[in-house]
Amino acid sequence: MITIRRHLSDTHSLRNLLRKPATDIKFVLKNHELYKESIWKRKLINTDSLVKELDELPQIYGRLSPLEHDINQIQRNRNQLESQIKTSKNQLPVLLPQIQELKSKFKILQKEKSDLSSRLESTYTSLPNLLHPSVPETEPEIVKWINKPIKINHNSNHVDIMVKKGFLDLEQASITSGTSSYYLIGEAAMLERALINYSIDMAQKHNFTFVLPPSLTRLGMIEACGFTPRDMNGEEQIYKTGKENDMGLVATAEITLAAMGYNKIMNLPKNNIQKYVGLSRSYRAEAGARGKDTKGLYRVHEFSKVELFCWCEPQVGDEVLESLKQFQIDIIQSLGLYGKVLNMPANDLGNPAYKKYDIEVWMPGRESFGEVSSASNCRDFQSRRLNSRFRDGDDKLKYLYTLNGTAMAVPRVVVAIVENFYDEATNMIKIPKPLIPYMQQKEYI
Repeated sequence: MITIRRHLSDTHSLRNLLRKPATDIKFVLKNHELYKESIWKRKLINTDSLVKELDELPQIYGRLSPLEHDINQIQRNRNQLESQIKTSKNQLPVLLPQIQELKSKFKILQKEKSDLSSRLESTYTSLPNLLHPSVPETEPEIVKWINKPIKINHNSNHVDIMVKKGFLDLEQASITSGTSSYYLIGEAAMLERALINYSIDMAQKHNFTFVLPPSLTRLGMIEACGFTPRDMNGEEQIYKTGKENDMGLVATAEITLAAMGYNKIMNLPKNNIQKYVGLSRSYRAEAGARGKDTKGLYRVHEFSKVELFCWCEPQVGDEVLESLKQFQIDIIQSLGLYGKVLNMPANDLGNPAYKKYDIEVWMPGRESFGEVSSASNCRDFQSRRLNSRFRDGDDKLKYLYTLNGTAMAVPRVVVAIVENFYDEATNMIKIPKPLIPYMQQKEYI
């Protein structure tokens, strides 16, 4: 079990801490061209302005050191003059104007220093992560196929099937909760519970510790993890709440799992990895803005999600990502779904991701593959913003790497199971073998 201790005073403001990530400007300057490449390849909406800010960093950073020197020199001069006044009061009329002039210069230089530091911090926090050398530029790379195509004997989508069987009520949900909401009923609700329990059990067998994290958190935590109030299309992502809109509902348990490491020094297990699996209700404000995806369970405002989250030492980051990917492959393979594993391109990565794998499975109702999981290596992007550290072999404090992955995105896997395993002749849905023990031994619903 992980052991932790706080290393900053509780008197510090949580909000202020979250606004000041641990910047590593020297690293950015050393990798200036790689950061510029990451910005361009991700096709960020603020690419031009961010590149301009990045190009200004050397000049700003170069100004700070002499500025600090000048400020310190002013302070020394002030101290000397004030000491002279204490020993010789008759010099007050001569020395006081000099002291006031130094105070005025100090204020001017201090403000310049504060402004430059703010610009450095603002640019740093706006920068995306670097890109792993294997990340494609514009198109996903298929790295593996999972199972073989499934023979389908119907032309129905999951909505038609589930409404007909009394498993799904979208009409009443739209009245009670608005569009992109749903009621899962009877054996469909049992199927959701089965998928949740199965994925958690699988994760625990892989030494993940089960956590039930909050679904409500401070906006600072959400932003520190790389989630923004609006997405790149300007659509709202986060449901805000609280008296000052300073709280938000999480879009994934990744956020509050990552926040478990906020402001902590972690003693990692002997294998240098701490692993958690969390279950939460997740909330996406932009769910109903995607055309054909607005009908049914594929894109909804509220859903259950089982999330994997890891902290690790930097040298094992790539290895942990591959293990998350393999876990997800094993889940999809065991459910008998036909899918593909994708190494996602730079223009599809969020700011925190250094590299990301997605798994898409065939969904007959959409006549296309649909995403059901992703796994990302965020390196120290999140830990620097959350102040999550560990002591290395030399007892030096360093920032952890964070990685996350979907164990089960429940509604979408329900869609895939219903559409792939529905038999029109019997009007029954076959339950994947691993889920039968979680479905009161029912093989069909």
